[in-house]
Amino acid sequence: MKNKFLKTLHVLFVEDEEKLSKLLKNAIGDNFFKFSIAHDGEEGLELFEKTAPDIIITDINMPKKSGLEMAKEIKAIDKNLPIIILSAFSETEKLLNAIDVGVVKYFIKPFDPDELLEYIISLEEYFGDREIKLRDGYIYNKTKKTLYKKSRYVALSKKEKQFLELLLEYYEKEIYVVNDDIIKKELWEDEASDERLRTFIRRFRAKTSRELIKNIKSEGYQIVIAKRGLDYFV
Repeated sequence: MKNKFLKTLHVLFVEDEEKLSKLLKNAIGDNFFKFSIAHDGEEGLELFEKTAPDIIITDINMPKKSGLEMAKEIKAIDKNLPIIILSAFSETEKLLNAIDVGVVKYFIKPFDPDELLEYIISLEEYFGDREIKLRDGYIYNKTKKTLYKKSRYVALSKKEKQFLELLLEYYEKEIYVVNDDIIKKELWEDEASDERLRTFIRRFRAKTSRELIKNIKSEGYQIVIAKRGLDYFV
């Protein structure tokens, strides 16, 4: 099944049965940008934190940490992340708990992989226009609030995410330069000095790129959006 939307997704499949993991990856894995596998809830949580997948598919019963326990912890970090549960027919009570956790869908084993694919395709509207291409090969996912450098996840601190969101929010309002006072007020509860802001910007650029944030002298800072066919491929 060839689908452009599926090719943009990174799926994390969490399943302790190695045979089932391999079967599902062989059946549908090639449809996605990336299809990762974890073998229990603890490993699933670690991979979620390291790789920021777009969708998680998980079994309920697993060693170390159950699918529901993992889902609850992930939802506390990212409440919007779609999580799909795979369950045996006898686990009705656990499925009700899955709804309380915020799981978007469940499939009873054995299930048809094509039905799973069709459901994931139906999520396209949920994701919407979620990616913004930035300068120097960076992509920002608005839904998940995550930054990538040519598909590599870039870990940002809470304040760095706030900064990036602020610049993008103003850019979308066609206010392309955000002045220093607004940035300091949004990022710090206490009064911040100019030097504190400059140090923050310097560290942000060191983690990302000097080309990503432009300093407009005596005015403030501007996010640099990629121009089609030019900046994105720099």
